[in-house]
Amino acid sequence: MQIALQVTALILMAVVFNVPMGYQRQSCRKFSPGWWFYIHISIPIIMYARIKAGLGVPFIPFTLAGAVLGQMIGGKIYRKRNDVG
Repeated sequence: MQIALQVTALILMAVVFNVPMGYQRQSCRKFSPGWWFYIHISIPIIMYARIKAGLGVPFIPFTLAGAVLGQMIGGKIYRKRNDVG
């Protein structure tokens, strides 16, 4: 039960941290250095949290999915607020 709680907390952290990154990413030209930065800046933080929680490599896809979801939510918020697309 504790592992399920740790995984859930880690996924939520990945989503929450990536929402502002996805928002900022939308203001950058696609494939520009800033765009790459906003996509990848959360990786070391999520990796550190995963290791500190004692979760191994099999949990990487879950945190990756959370990060992608956060990026998508942030991008959608940016587009909605700025009437883009």
